[in-house]
Amino acid sequence: MGEAQPKASRADMEMGAERSEAVVRAPRIRAIGLRTGWGSGAEALPPARGLDARAAAGGRPVMSLGRPELAGDRFRRATRESLWALAAVGAMLEDGRADRAEIAGEGTALLFATAAVYGASNRAFIQGTGGGTHFAYTAPAVVSAEAAIEFGLRGPSVLFIGGPPATLRAIWYAATLLAGGSCRRALVLAVETFEECADLYARARRRTAPPLVEAAACLWLEPGDGRLELRTARGRRADAADTARRMRETLGEMMACAPLAEMARRRHEGHPDPLGLSGAWRGEGADLSITKGGG
Repeated sequence: MGEAQPKASRADMEMGAERSEAVVRAPRIRAIGLRTGWGSGAEALPPARGLDARAAAGGRPVMSLGRPELAGDRFRRATRESLWALAAVGAMLEDGRADRAEIAGEGTALLFATAAVYGASNRAFIQGTGGGTHFAYTAPAVVSAEAAIEFGLRGPSVLFIGGPPATLRAIWYAATLLAGGSCRRALVLAVETFEECADLYARARRRTAPPLVEAAACLWLEPGDGRLELRTARGRRADAADTARRMRETLGEMMACAPLAEMARRRHEGHPDPLGLSGAWRGEGADLSITKGGG
């Protein structure tokens, strides 16, 4: 496993210049699985034109997922975030009406994105309550590894650390793997949990305004016939920042899960492809566009 980051020139970073990735053949969206602190699936999300997330949360700073119940001794010591990763993949299989055998094997790539999933392990490690089960800095790798073990995924595996732009990069990277024949299908998995560090987030409200909404989402991609382009820039691009703000206002702060939740909501509302997604995080903006034909 490795963390994939697109390279930017010094001029890009200093000037905030837009940089365009090479256009690749767009993938086809087979299914999306979603579990959030709002409930199960896209239908549980607050409506795009209704109460904002803060009002819908009723003053709760964190919308928690709780802990899913999975049978088997193997899961007894598994972290909460790992269990929700498995639940997201399971929800994706339900959405695609598929059996787990259909994604098992070397033909499935797994791309995992997160901004905060290591928080609970970091705190447990610092406070000495982790019991040595999971070393703090490998926590993201543990989450994706649990998913790979449980569902028999043996294809390429990559980690992406950051907010919404990291997830958009993961989708773009999945498209390059599919277009290059490195896999037959790609799963883009994102998980964010906050409850264990809720007090720390409360001290940083300027950066993470409530409600923080725990979420786990998994996107199943297969080869398609369109074109996909990712544009990134250092320094917040106005459209990406505006989109990120609107998503936070309607969905709550989901960090890396936000683009997949927004995609699931659009599909639930009947919006057809092609699609465009934007996101901003810590001074980086990103726009992902998928169009049919011309790939």
